[in-house]
Amino acid sequence: MKFVQPIRDKHKIEEMKNELLKSGYKNYLLFVAGINTGLRISDLLRLRVYHVRDRNHIIIIEKKTGKEKRFLINSQLRKDFEKYIRNMSDDTYLFKSRKGENNPISRIQAYRILNNAASIIGLSEIGTHTLRKTFGYWHYQIYKDIAILQDIFNHSSPSITLRYIGITQDLKDKTIEDFYL
Repeated sequence: MKFVQPIRDKHKIEEMKNELLKSGYKNYLLFVAGINTGLRISDLLRLRVYHVRDRNHIIIIEKKTGKEKRFLINSQLRKDFEKYIRNMSDDTYLFKSRKGENNPISRIQAYRILNNAASIIGLSEIGTHTLRKTFGYWHYQIYKDIAILQDIFNHSSPSITLRYIGITQDLKDKTIEDFYL
């Protein structure tokens, strides 16, 4: 498995949104929900309409940890969800597959969707974890509170969180950029 990066450029985030919107609102919402909640792709894909309809928080049991996760749906994301789920039944997966019964798209399909859009706009090192990492990267850039981000991600130490969101790499790159003997 390759190591993926957060999207560090807000213009590229907008380009991704626009490119994904061309292939459908579901693909756009997958990206937007991912970069605005920081949920793992395994949890994002398991969301059903009832998790977001008329709710202020997404409340789930995380697949990886088995722990309850409670995450605020801010007003902008709520509008995106409401627009999308308007005519959907509560038990429908948000990111429903076109194949078979009522199943979500696969992790592989989510990867293909994201990677296709990324390649069109000239981004590399993009995968499903890019969504969570992008959330973390920008949350840190805005609030500079590694402790709250560590808690959101349920990481065991601040250093793990900094490495995960690419801040450690940014700092290393900066020291090398300014270093020449």
